[in-house]
Amino acid sequence: MSELAAEKTPTASPNEPGQGPDAISAMLAQAMLSRGAAVPARNTPPVAAVPAAGEQRCGLIAIVGKPNVGKSTLLNALVGQKISITSRKAQTTRHRITGMRTVGATQFVFVDTPGFQTRHGNALNRSLNRTVVGAVHDVDLIVFVVEAGQFNLADAKVLSLLPEKTPAILLANKFDLIHRRAEIAPWLRSMQERHNFAEFVPMSANNAKDVERLFGICEKYLPLQPWMYGADELTDRSDRFMAAEIIREKLFRLTGDELPYTSTVLIDQYEEEGNLRRIAATIVVEREGHKGMIIGEKGEKLKRIGTEARHELEALTGGKVFLEIWVKVRSGWADDEARVKTFGYE
Repeated sequence: MSELAAEKTPTASPNEPGQGPDAISAMLAQAMLSRGAAVPARNTPPVAAVPAAGEQRCGLIAIVGKPNVGKSTLLNALVGQKISITSRKAQTTRHRITGMRTVGATQFVFVDTPGFQTRHGNALNRSLNRTVVGAVHDVDLIVFVVEAGQFNLADAKVLSLLPEKTPAILLANKFDLIHRRAEIAPWLRSMQERHNFAEFVPMSANNAKDVERLFGICEKYLPLQPWMYGADELTDRSDRFMAAEIIREKLFRLTGDELPYTSTVLIDQYEEEGNLRRIAATIVVEREGHKGMIIGEKGEKLKRIGTEARHELEALTGGKVFLEIWVKVRSGWADDEARVKTFGYE
């Protein structure tokens, strides 16, 4: 059986003296006190190891932000398994993907959303943006993800969508890449002026200790209520959905910036025969030139896409996979409301 290919993730560099997450949190506290705001607790107690009878806690947490800010990487780290695909290409995440993690008495139900689109106004992007807007109004907590020290118009557009009544955490991702951390204090103060964030969390989604710390921070915002899912469930998405996503991830990663973002993947057949899965998929593009780009010389590019997708699907399902992939042209599909819905977008 093939093993799941794992990327090497950079290890967070040690914090400089007086410039780690606790020191940055202290800077935020000072900024908040200066404007009369409440200061969040800096040392959050760890999540209980064993559930207390009748005290289960459960809630929905939306992960939002502009494209390519690390939302899917964060979701995968929180769940402990890859359920949301990643690539450097904008618009990799196109669906509302729910991932669950049960820790002690608390079940965290994370909702990964597409990056809010401001550059293109086609039917596909309108659909993706509706998904984001719907998600932030239906949760107990919002995690607004930005790159530490950065804020632009795309970030501002997402921030403007956050309802005031829902507590929001400002998660400054890729904090390990900030070298002169003392200079982040002015940025911190400006962010608190933009929105009344409940807490500020400097972290790296690739750092396991940072991820574990986030559970304790989020827990206190979730209501006391029974769990929504079984303790061992990780996502509400089907194997068929995951097959399409994995193929699309390989497509994006192996074609790079050459292929337009409007390419998508449809699953035509998904059959289980004991330990074997028979999967037939279609990659849909908008132009003939895009089709040739995917197939490659003598079909080598398409073959590689299929091989890498098959290996990952075998690791996911624990069995053998027979995978066929076709490429078809559907001109203008991304700006056709009816076809966008037919292809599975909300």
